[in-house]
Amino acid sequence: MTAPRFVQNFSQCRATIVSRDARALDMLERTLMKLGLSVSYAVLEGDKANLGAETLEAGRDILFVDGDLDSPLDIPVTTVGENPIVPVVGLIGVEAPSRLRQLVQMGASAYLRKPVHGATVYSALVLGVNAFNRKQTLEQCLETHETRRRQRRYVIKAVIEIMRSDNVDDDEAYARLRRMSMRNRVSVEDFCEHFVRMRAMVNPRDSSPDRRREIAT
Repeated sequence: MTAPRFVQNFSQCRATIVSRDARALDMLERTLMKLGLSVSYAVLEGDKANLGAETLEAGRDILFVDGDLDSPLDIPVTTVGENPIVPVVGLIGVEAPSRLRQLVQMGASAYLRKPVHGATVYSALVLGVNAFNRKQTLEQCLETHETRRRQRRYVIKAVIEIMRSDNVDDDEAYARLRRMSMRNRVSVEDFCEHFVRMRAMVNPRDSSPDRRREIAT
């Protein structure tokens, strides 16, 4: 697994603040702008901001969420770990366990106490964004492994088919599939899935070994 790039420059990023406490967060807004971020406040309906995937851009948007709001956020999450699709920095006012739990459940990866002091903002940004990126990289790795696990049955089917059609043992059958996958510049799992699906489409009357090898390649 390749480690994600360490982010320390936030110029051109967009900060969206989910809060009604504008006076307590005045220092946050001013500090973020000094760091090169554009700043906006999310529109709240009741105590909740509805931010859809179409309004958020991975790698650019950062959310600052006030934990003193009741259920303040409804944003898209990842399919694997159900984490937010952009970094979330929690804003802590009341330190009630229920409020802190709410921020944890939203996937906050860094925290700031209210009223915000300018000297703490950059550290929260660095820690929050890089912790988020690391978690996202782990999720992508897990998703890749899960996909390959689901494709194992196609590898087994492809190996058996090559053994039967070409009269070779399992090691040779797998080696041939691996060479074909390399020629096609795809993973062996992806190639085997394609191989099995294409062979299933071949008419039994036209399923000679030569014809099936032609289709597979």
